[in-house]
Amino acid sequence: MASITIRNLDEDIKQRLRVRAAEHGRSMEEEARDILRRVMTGTGSPRDLAAAIRARVSPGARADVELPAREPVREPAQLGRQAR
Repeated sequence: MASITIRNLDEDIKQRLRVRAAEHGRSMEEEARDILRRVMTGTGSPRDLAAAIRARVSPGARADVELPAREPVREPAQLGRQAR
């Protein structure tokens, strides 16, 4: 396999790559390889917004909300003149 050297990499980019690699439990070099592999093979992030949101929100991060019981519909108010 070939190797490359990246010169003049912004310190901010380097720091973000370091953090991203740590989040994924791998080296910066492996993280960079993975990023390049995904970009070059077109298997990166989903292109539509709904798929991107679903990909970011893991099932474990969702909150189960208990909905209140439904009540019967009340009679509508009578508007207008009433007999006295």
